[in-house]
Amino acid sequence: MPTIKRITLIGVGLIGGSLVLDLKRHKLAQHITGIDLDRDNLQRALERRVIDQADTRLAPEHINSADLIVIAAPVAALPDICRQLAPHLRPHTIVSDVGSTKLSAITAFRQHLGTHFPRCVATHPIAGSDRSGALAARFNLYRGKKLIICPHEAQDTEAVSVTEHLWQAIGAHTFRLSAEEHDAVFAAVSHFPHLLAFAYMQQLLSAENANRCLNFAGSGFRDFTRIAASNAHVWKDIFLDNRRSLCALIEQQEQQLAYLKGCLKNQDTDRLLTYLQHAQQAREKWEENHYLPGIIEP
Repeated sequence: MPTIKRITLIGVGLIGGSLVLDLKRHKLAQHITGIDLDRDNLQRALERRVIDQADTRLAPEHINSADLIVIAAPVAALPDICRQLAPHLRPHTIVSDVGSTKLSAITAFRQHLGTHFPRCVATHPIAGSDRSGALAARFNLYRGKKLIICPHEAQDTEAVSVTEHLWQAIGAHTFRLSAEEHDAVFAAVSHFPHLLAFAYMQQLLSAENANRCLNFAGSGFRDFTRIAASNAHVWKDIFLDNRRSLCALIEQQEQQLAYLKGCLKNQDTDRLLTYLQHAQQAREKWEENHYLPGIIEP
């Protein structure tokens, strides 16, 4: 596919930085302008050659010179970014985001980018880390990973095709979901696990013997809480953006905990063992990429 001459990356961190690193390595992008509020982060991005030019301002020249604009900023910042983009976009420029919630992204595109809405492509790469910033960017982050595209009602097919081919060229497997389905699915498999990890850490920290517990924490604690080290500002925005789905999942989790509490109080060995075995087997089948069967209702 043809090389993208100029990309403007808004938010220079793990997700956007890793994308442009691979695009440059595959000679699919010639020049990357990085926009970020953190001057030190921009300097590190320049030193590592993640980007070729840096600015803390989203100036008109960074917008009207771009063939592709990638928004890798927190999801709550998207409406304001779109308002800044709107007066300066050229007709052919593709605008794409990489956020974890897609209904709000498409709403921001529709409300603030007007006639440019068809050239806006909502995407979500399913890859990441608890690290952030330009130093976290790395090659091959997306090789073998999933990339979700959420087309909207006015979608320009050429904009989607170009975006999809770029991600495929750096090794991602692309899929298409509606924004509604995307947000429901990733509330369950990404946003809610993060919420639980943060909540568990808070529960532990509120205990009188918190320091004692932490001193003896091992690999199980490390594995379970790893994602609680994720960027709090980023996840605050995601939780609020997808709050409706998350509130429903919290209620469902309360039912699961109530079931377990009943098993423990009643010393119901058989029901507890069946419950645990079912979860264990389901997790093993997921690891083997098998389809998961139904659930045990509490």
